[in-house]
Amino acid sequence: MEIRAAAPGDVDGAMAMHDALVPYWVVTRGALTRRLARPASPGHGTFAALDRGDVVGWSAYGLIAGSEPVDGELRLLMRPEYRGRGIGTQLLEATHAELRAGGATTARVFAEPGTVDWAARWGYRQTRQVHYAGIHPAKAPDVPGVPSGVHLVPLEEVDPEQLYAADVVAQRTKPGDAKITARPYDDWLDGVWNSPDHVLELSMAALYDNQIVAFTLSLGDHTRIWSKMTATMPEYRGRGLAKLVKAAALHAAADAGVHGAYTANYDGNIPMIAVNEWLGYDRIATHAVLICPL
Repeated sequence: MEIRAAAPGDVDGAMAMHDALVPYWVVTRGALTRRLARPASPGHGTFAALDRGDVVGWSAYGLIAGSEPVDGELRLLMRPEYRGRGIGTQLLEATHAELRAGGATTARVFAEPGTVDWAARWGYRQTRQVHYAGIHPAKAPDVPGVPSGVHLVPLEEVDPEQLYAADVVAQRTKPGDAKITARPYDDWLDGVWNSPDHVLELSMAALYDNQIVAFTLSLGDHTRIWSKMTATMPEYRGRGLAKLVKAAALHAAADAGVHGAYTANYDGNIPMIAVNEWLGYDRIATHAVLICPL
């Protein structure tokens, strides 16, 4: 058994494991290839566990951008037949060490309910649940009527500073355990606007008086997409704008040939769960949200 930093040659094995175990986590070949090709940076990376060259375990980790104090997050996967051999322990301990080296004070993971007791050995405690859901974009309902004065545009057509300003508000007001302050603009520009992992042409904004009042941002490719963030500015909530931008984005995705759209919501995020149910998303799985001090 070998545990080491993941390399570009591990992509095929990692993709097969993700698709077999958690197909609702949208991990595209392009995004994974780019991740593994990036130079190492403190608090960000990926470990692979291999048995005679085959990927049997995986841990991807990073620092939550804009969190204060700095929080880390990780996703750990093990093939079922390799569980109980201490491999997950080695992956988790190596991941924790790297997150601490990057300045993280806590680690967050979304975990299968059956692993909660195992994770408790390291001090993980459940704070809430997260629900995964998916839809074929072609099944989305018609786009609701656009209110007077509101204009729908793909995110690629807005000014990046407009989206940054709206995203700062969205990050500060979204439900979750991490306390998000302002992510520096240059870092946001590199990690969001200029990132090839995002599909700005299949993401949507609602503009009113030349300001973004609601938006939905997706990552993925033209096969599968993940709804990373949907937000309405506080003063415009309760007007159906989240339904509007998400429905429009799903129709754009269907036209582009996307056959799977996925998202996740915390169990307390009742308004967004209601939006996704109205859109026709089907719930796929529920994971426990676990936090531990580092």
